[in-house]
Amino acid sequence: MAIMAFDALPGLGQPLRRLEDPRLLTGGGRFTADLPAGGALHAVFVRSPHAHARVLRVDGAAARAMPGVAAVFSAEDTAALGHTPALTEIFDPDGRRHAEPPRLPIAPGRVRHVGEIVAMVVADTLAQARDAAEAIEVDYDPLPALVLPEDALAEGAPAIHEEAPGNLVCDWHKGDAAAVQAAFARAAHVTRVALRSPRIVAGYIETRAALAEWQDGVVTLTTPSQGVHVLHRLLCDSVLRWPRERLRVVTPDVGGGFGPKLPLYPEQSLVCFAADRLRHAVRWVQDRTEHHLADTHARDLVAELSLALDAEGRFTALRVEAIANFGAYVSLVTPSIPTGGLAKVITGLYDIPAAHIRMRCAFTNTAPVDAVRGAGKPEALVLLERAVDQAARETGRDPVALRRLNLVPRDAFPYRTALGFSYESGDYHALLDAALREADDDGFVARRAASRARGRLRGRGLSCHLHGSGGWGDETSIVQVLPDGTIAARTGTQSQGQGHATAFAQVLAAAFGVEPARIRILQGDSATIPRGGGTGGSSSTIVSGTTFALAARAAIEAGKDVAGEALEAAAADIEWQHGAYAVVGTDRRIGLFELAARSGQIEGRADFADTVVTWPAGIAVAEVEVDPETGEVTLDRFSAAVDAGTVVNPMLLAGQLHGGFAAGIGGALLEEACYDADGQLQSATLMDYAMPRAADLPDFAYVLAGVPSPNNALGIKGVGELPTNGAPAAVANAVSDALGGAAVTLPMTPRNVWAALAGFRVDGGIG
Repeated sequence: MAIMAFDALPGLGQPLRRLEDPRLLTGGGRFTADLPAGGALHAVFVRSPHAHARVLRVDGAAARAMPGVAAVFSAEDTAALGHTPALTEIFDPDGRRHAEPPRLPIAPGRVRHVGEIVAMVVADTLAQARDAAEAIEVDYDPLPALVLPEDALAEGAPAIHEEAPGNLVCDWHKGDAAAVQAAFARAAHVTRVALRSPRIVAGYIETRAALAEWQDGVVTLTTPSQGVHVLHRLLCDSVLRWPRERLRVVTPDVGGGFGPKLPLYPEQSLVCFAADRLRHAVRWVQDRTEHHLADTHARDLVAELSLALDAEGRFTALRVEAIANFGAYVSLVTPSIPTGGLAKVITGLYDIPAAHIRMRCAFTNTAPVDAVRGAGKPEALVLLERAVDQAARETGRDPVALRRLNLVPRDAFPYRTALGFSYESGDYHALLDAALREADDDGFVARRAASRARGRLRGRGLSCHLHGSGGWGDETSIVQVLPDGTIAARTGTQSQGQGHATAFAQVLAAAFGVEPARIRILQGDSATIPRGGGTGGSSSTIVSGTTFALAARAAIEAGKDVAGEALEAAAADIEWQHGAYAVVGTDRRIGLFELAARSGQIEGRADFADTVVTWPAGIAVAEVEVDPETGEVTLDRFSAAVDAGTVVNPMLLAGQLHGGFAAGIGGALLEEACYDADGQLQSATLMDYAMPRAADLPDFAYVLAGVPSPNNALGIKGVGELPTNGAPAAVANAVSDALGGAAVTLPMTPRNVWAALAGFRVDGGIG
């Protein structure tokens, strides 16, 4: 794939302020919960208080008789609704597909996690619906609950699904086990590290919501999502089983997604079902506790990594044995998260000749797990980078020097990893040098001494990290030059705060030679946008950006015939002069918008035709101070060098990096979705689930040291999740360094750090 020269698209790389912000900051946002829907009924869901139980009886008679109640639905009423399938799949070494028991909108006869829906109430007002929900009588027969994945896979464990013997989703393998075994037999040293990655929730500002409106047999579902076409396809083909023309899915503004707004959830299916059954608009807005109980969670991995080194310190092989918690059901892309997501990055930026992974995936009585920013990669990189630091300590090597020795050299690109992934471009040694300069590495010794003088322990940690961008690459973009002097551009990706309206406008403005303010980016409507894979996997600018560039070219070509008529010349004699059409060799020309005003709109469309996967990389350096009396960790400095390929807008990139670092730091120091032994979620509100605040974060510093990607026409690398992948490992290594190499349980809360101190002295000794 040839990369477009920058001079072919002038304007890329400029720090244009976000075009969508004035509207959002002045209250002009259109979020689902705010939309007027006069007379809409309100839905409330009755949820299981048990992690595992038989549902013996659901009696809604009293609720149906209450004022304002339009309907009460139980599993019997929704028996015709279908299973919501996963869209990715994995297989064991014998070719058996992962187990996927049905997940129905209302649980029929058995619940498998706290918060699973057992009934739905629809009433005139929200208060009436809530009162009626409390009047529904449900009899349960509690069953033993399994929370930890290793317990679920233990011999004799109670069955969660009859369709999944031993509670096993899949025993997944990847790599060359024999080559790894041979390398370990020859190794001069083997390092082993273990990790339990805590479960997290996404914590978006806007909780989920759904408004289903019925008119003449067609239901319009308005809901915050990461892509309307995924929901439309699943609802019509799998759950509701309607012809596609019976349903329209619309997504207005979205207040954060991070992964969990990509799947289809039971509430969206049920609101559509109720609107169709009642022939009346029905709305539902999630509260924060429902978000914690019922939206997909992430991480929750138990793993051990073994790293083999030769006598010179070169890495020769890597082995991972792990158990992944899938929760109670297989969600949209769960099969590929702890498996392929981990495999993409587990060898890091290093040249490791042999690798093998065994991942046993387990059902438990917890909320389903799926993609959240990073999607299997942050926990993989914590595991790897902790192993590199530990190997350096065990062999008496400097951790920076050990990394430098093992980085993939620039002349090795495109580099194929031992697990079969192809890194397209990069210069990791230059990235390391840039990261150390940005971190003022030479001043660390003095800063550590100053901390010690104050009775604090200072540590430094590195993280060499990357991201394999994903998504489906299923995209058609349409560009229309309109007579009113604007350009309407439609695409199937979906912004949730990333700044799509700005980045895509810059691409189109550069292609057409017009001001970005003239361009309107239209997303989120299954009726007006032909297809799209939505936003996920850090691929939106790759997919929509490159496709918009191609659609602009198509529109420009389509305009040549019209321009020829206007300029009284053959189309072959018309050339594009960046914003206008001209007759070759003359001074006759006509501007793009003047032509559209005279002849009507000019349209171009294009399908995504490049490779969706890119491999952005980064090296982060964190410095922490630890209070040995309390275990409190202060993140004092955080910097990184980043390879983002071609940068469309450095201001948007800075925002992505800032948010991504914050998310990763939260996962390292604060966040954990905690279940007790009975499967009760102990962190179901923001009083109990700790998210990073401004006071928890330092000023972030970063430097770009990028190599364009040859995998797409603009040279872009999808960077949205990269900082979330790298931050936890850098912080974890910094805390461990402050504690003299002690391993700290994640998240590194004061309690966990204090427990790891175990008498560690400020002067660096133990005892």
